[in-house]
Amino acid sequence: MHSDEVIQQIQQHHVEFVSLQFTDIAGMLKNVTIPASMIADCLDHGVWFDGSALDGPARVAETDMYLIADTSTFAIVPSTGGSDIPTARLICDVYSPDGRPYAGDPRRVLRRAVEEAASMGFVYRLSAEVEFFLFKADGDGRPVLVPNDSVGYFDATNDSYTHFRRQVVRALGSFHIGVDATHHEGAVGQHEIDLQLESGLAAADAVMTLRQVLRSLALQQGMYASFMPKPMVGLNGSGMHVHQSLVDSVTGTNLFADASDHYGLSPLAKHFMAGLLAHAPGMVAVLAPLVNSYKRLVPGYEAPVYASWGRTNRGALVRVPRVLGNRPQTTRIELRSPDPSCNPYLAYAVMLRAGIDGIRRELPLPPAAEEDLVTMNARSRMHPLLPMTLGEAVVALQKDELIADTLGPLIYERFVESRMHEWESYRQHVSSWELDRYLPIY
Repeated sequence: MHSDEVIQQIQQHHVEFVSLQFTDIAGMLKNVTIPASMIADCLDHGVWFDGSALDGPARVAETDMYLIADTSTFAIVPSTGGSDIPTARLICDVYSPDGRPYAGDPRRVLRRAVEEAASMGFVYRLSAEVEFFLFKADGDGRPVLVPNDSVGYFDATNDSYTHFRRQVVRALGSFHIGVDATHHEGAVGQHEIDLQLESGLAAADAVMTLRQVLRSLALQQGMYASFMPKPMVGLNGSGMHVHQSLVDSVTGTNLFADASDHYGLSPLAKHFMAGLLAHAPGMVAVLAPLVNSYKRLVPGYEAPVYASWGRTNRGALVRVPRVLGNRPQTTRIELRSPDPSCNPYLAYAVMLRAGIDGIRRELPLPPAAEEDLVTMNARSRMHPLLPMTLGEAVVALQKDELIADTLGPLIYERFVESRMHEWESYRQHVSSWELDRYLPIY
């Protein structure tokens, strides 16, 4: 959509305000709102703001930056009834005062990776399966750790939560975001929404928009949508499995498909997967960035613990979904370590660059592991163990030059600093579990 079309849409829909959105390093959505009367100036010159907002909680000093709207992301925010003021949304890129893309903008990190893939003739295509919990909310809109239902995996119900997921799908449609399916997940109060396949930037934009829509609609109905990876003991955590493929930028052919292969995978797809496995330890801190993330990545809950791949093994890090013989264009691989607390721009960028590294170096793919590696004898395990804590994950990130290069010096430094600060804070915290267990004894 061109600038003139944006202005025309704003006038046609009597929009009064425009929400300019961007994402900080931690993956939190930020916003600057302008009156619709300022949209022409915004599209011509950008909008200035305090760029230290990109640092998230680590914000120290103010620094002038400005936002340039990506007009392809324009959407009219759907009405929720009542006295809504007509509002539109634009996702923005961040620029420095000298007119260059800002190195601390996570969207820029993914854009660079996508452009690298394009220079090789590839279009990066992704879709995410986003899991989340719906909890009750108190009078202030804060979550109460009480699930809003008591049903299970794929249960067919006619309850308000089925209706809620349908409302989410409808709202996403207003943002031009497609959904393949929605369903109840395995834990009580847990749900999943599967986004449709998109190219790199659009796919990450869709995840950010989904999180915003879910939170907003849930709060309107007295609920709280949580993307915390492991909010409840003894229940499955929430993951964000990401399906990936590369297509030819000219013909649109799926470059991962090879009908003659047992798994339906081309040599290029296998090199891409080998790159994901090789860099899995180094990028897991980006894909699973919280202390709490590693309470999901444990044996027994179909979450990956080893850097392995397969088709039937639900605990594999990389899974190869089956496709119908007459639909080779749907060939894809599924990475199962990300969770919905991650910054999708950074996560998708490190996945893509890891895969490209595998292609460039023609890394060999190790044998598939269709058995449950957790139950095997330790000596027979041929696959490396993934980091088990955020502390281990950050150390692994610091050893992976490719992942550090993908993030760029500025984001890498601030990301590592913030994650290590969180890990050290957690290590020094005395939990109620420790007090209950040790205080009466020692």
